Amino acid sequence: MPTEDRKNGQPKTYDANFKGPIQNRSCTDVICCVLFVLAILAYVAVGILAWSQGDPRKAIYPTDSRGQFCGQAGTPLENKGLLFYFNIMKCASPMVLLEFQCPTTQLCVEKCPETAMTLLKAYSNPKDFAYYKNFCKEELSSSMPVQEILKLGLCPAVLLPSKAITRRCFPALGLKGGVVTVGNQTTFDDGRGNSLNANDLVNGVKNATVVMEARQVVMKVFEDFTQSWYWILIGLVIAMAVSLLFIFLMRFLAGIMVWIIIALVLLVIGYGIFHCYMEYASLKGQPGANVTIQELGLQTDPTIYLQIRQTWLAFMIILAIVEGVIILMLIFLRKRILIAIALIRESSKAIGHMMSSLFYPLFTFLLLVIVVAYWAVTAVFLSTSNQAIYKVFNESECTYSRNNCDPANYSTSLMKQQCRDSECLFAFYGGETVYHKYLIALQFYNVFLFFWCANFVTALGQMTLAGAFASYYWASDKTKDVPKLPVFSSMGRALRYHTGSLAFGSLILSIVQIIRVLLEYLDHKLKGAQNKCTKFLLCCLKCCFWCLEKFVKFLNRNAYIMVAIHGRNFCASARDAFMLLMRNIIRVAVVDKVTDFLLFLGKLLVVGLVGVFAFFFFSGRVKAFENTAPHLHYYWVPILTAVIGSYLIAHGFFSVYAMCVDTLFLCFLEDLERNDGSPERPYLMPESLRKILKKKNKTDPAQ
Repeated sequence: MPTEDRKNGQPKTYDANFKGPIQNRSCTDVICCVLFVLAILAYVAVGILAWSQGDPRKAIYPTDSRGQFCGQAGTPLENKGLLFYFNIMKCASPMVLLEFQCPTTQLCVEKCPETAMTLLKAYSNPKDFAYYKNFCKEELSSSMPVQEILKLGLCPAVLLPSKAITRRCFPALGLKGGVVTVGNQTTFDDGRGNSLNANDLVNGVKNATVVMEARQVVMKVFEDFTQSWYWILIGLVIAMAVSLLFIFLMRFLAGIMVWIIIALVLLVIGYGIFHCYMEYASLKGQPGANVTIQELGLQTDPTIYLQIRQTWLAFMIILAIVEGVIILMLIFLRKRILIAIALIRESSKAIGHMMSSLFYPLFTFLLLVIVVAYWAVTAVFLSTSNQAIYKVFNESECTYSRNNCDPANYSTSLMKQQCRDSECLFAFYGGETVYHKYLIALQFYNVFLFFWCANFVTALGQMTLAGAFASYYWASDKTKDVPKLPVFSSMGRALRYHTGSLAFGSLILSIVQIIRVLLEYLDHKLKGAQNKCTKFLLCCLKCCFWCLEKFVKFLNRNAYIMVAIHGRNFCASARDAFMLLMRNIIRVAVVDKVTDFLLFLGKLLVVGLVGVFAFFFFSGRVKAFENTAPHLHYYWVPILTAVIGSYLIAHGFFSVYAMCVDTLFLCFLEDLERNDGSPERPYLMPESLRKILKKKNKTDPAQ
């Protein structure tokens, strides 16, 4: 039995009445439970308030100068779903970056302009002028002279051939003989005697061309998903089947399966190294293959990087390093792997008694989806719950510039009389009511409650599984003493007695996470103005809080296990768990972490098998799949989706194993302290662990 260590607390003593998770327990951390319930009620109130004030159409439809939604069903603008700018040149102003609004008239139109045309030219031709009116305000009259039309700002001075990008009309730029053109023209007359050069439009739409390329990539990716979603789903089903198969085999052949996992992972990585080398060698002498990634720069088509040798060399080096690290760890930790195998074998037996635990992550995932959906919907409604604000926009100097205005009577107002070239345009959505003043605080509360609820759901899953697996470990007769519905019984105890403890632990973690979010926000805001000292301080703070978050997660996880077993409050359970682990720090550092590593190798194997299968199928490298595989723009899209999805599936199944191992490990450490192997105090650990640790019960037949 361990000796007393005053620094790490008193070892557990024998208790004849302790038979595993205590049934007769009382509510813990009641204050935190009440606080959490009140926070949830307030969260619901915030959601109701946001839903009553918000308008998601503001995030979907573009808005014209009057604050009307382009293309909204059931309105006069239903068939006018595109936004047209009178003078796109003004979008190049630095003020646009600050106010997120072009200081020019914006109009909802049915189609973007298709031909280059000036108002002066169109006015002389009734047919052209009829077409031109589609891009003018409703107040336009055919009897008005050109000068009055331009003075009142009823029509744009010039139309440019445009393309619709994110429901907005941007000039269709091109190159002709090294000269920037719009359509087939390089210069235009704006109707005021000014000549507009096509090169002047570059500053106004240079970001639009980048957006256009990105949009084309997104559309191609979306098309790839529509063509390959069925095969991606098959890949995810294969990942689930492989995960279930390995878990099933581990129940009977834990030791053999662990070594098979290690061998297959090494083989998969080894094949990756071989494939990268073959690709690297095949590109030797190919034109442009020796270009470096730095020289190539940022490309919108990721497949371009696969045409240069440096990419495959980097992949090969990374895989070789991973292979070497795994081999070294296996060499130095080979003896400890035997202990990990014993824990995994016992975990397999525990899960075999309660197969429903394997599917509990689906329940956790469903709850997390609800939390994420509520947060996202509330965030959208909060961000779109402002009122339309109109401001004065002008070209020349004006004392009323950027002042609030009313578009209904602006033409007869004093501001219009003193600033003839000014316009009252829709600026943004805001407001001056109490609700709008505290809108940022409500958004912050929405984010904070999202973290709290998400962590609470995760904590509930951990405590539920811990209580179920602990009831298995402490049962003298595994076939009779284990409850019939251990998972549901454990979840019922957690919700009935320990909602406060779950809320307390998740609250601490949420506070740390929200501080990390604020640090990232400050780093982003101060990136352009910070000095080296500030940058270093922020970097240190982010690193410290990252480490603190990892420690809090580790402590919470073990605290929930102790709460599930003994029914004490969160702080007492966290202290007991931490002291128990500190008294066995060597076993914690080796056995527990080696087990985590082996389970990670299992996930890696599932991902590797699905990834290799997806690569050969979608890339067309195997002739047998050429007629079956869909034709894609980017074959890496379904491959990456299948790999990420298979990892999430494998993580869900193996996380149950990880929780089972952690629970049995804590129970095992407590078993060592409570019992000594005598007939009155026999060890409850399995015989395989007793042999490895050279512990024996005096009632064993061998004695």
